[in-house]
Amino acid sequence: MNPPLSTDPIVKFSNVALGYGDFTVLQGIDIEVRQGQVVAMMGGSGSGKTTLLRAATGQITAKAGTITVFGKDIAQVRGEGLRELRQRMGVLFQQGALFTDLNVFENVAFPLREHTQVSESQITACVLDKLDAVGLRTAAHLRISEISGGMARRVALARAIVLEPELILYDEPFAGLDPISMGITAQLIRGLTDRLHCASILITHDVAESFLIADQVYMVGQGKLIASGTPEELSASQDPYVHQFLKGEPDGPIAFHYPATPAFSEWLNQQTGGRS
Repeated sequence: MNPPLSTDPIVKFSNVALGYGDFTVLQGIDIEVRQGQVVAMMGGSGSGKTTLLRAATGQITAKAGTITVFGKDIAQVRGEGLRELRQRMGVLFQQGALFTDLNVFENVAFPLREHTQVSESQITACVLDKLDAVGLRTAAHLRISEISGGMARRVALARAIVLEPELILYDEPFAGLDPISMGITAQLIRGLTDRLHCASILITHDVAESFLIADQVYMVGQGKLIASGTPEELSASQDPYVHQFLKGEPDGPIAFHYPATPAFSEWLNQQTGGRS
């Protein structure tokens, strides 16, 4: 019998502002992610979705507000403490980030060799178990150049879970996949979240697949948190931004052009000698 899931948030953003240099990408962000949940963070291109992922992993610090991960204010964690926090996370990068000179087995084994002292027999058993979980146990011997893009994404997923993390972050997990691979990947994310009793955060703009597996959805745009709720609640929303995004309509509050910033204006003046 599995122990009851913790009700304390694994990740919590409290009135957070994020940005780069003088440019604020998002502000007033409140997010909670709990054990056992699949949480989708959605928004248009350039809306700040990946910025949220960088903040959750301590790659950037908040301009305002507090981000807690595993109960710790991540802005106050440095060095070895930050490394230990990150070891409790798994990340599926948008392009997979596999090592092309290693075969499938060694790609998945890499975190075990780097971060643990387990025996070769334990590594073999663990890697084959995780490859089996993503349907690729019998592809362990293949080189990365010998597998398809969809298979490579699943290898990357196996590597992301090989240390059995408490938090898994997925950066655009459905990008570039065919419909079958997309559906398989979505069900793997849901199934692995339930199997590992972890929390999963999806950075995505794929509505259909995300809504099938997500417990909670946060939608960002226009520099703020536009909406949050269950997939059913967002589907019923009358908010113009939410409606345009979910329906994929060309006209609405979501702008096609990236917003002008002071940094761009300064660069443009340098390029044109102030003649712009």
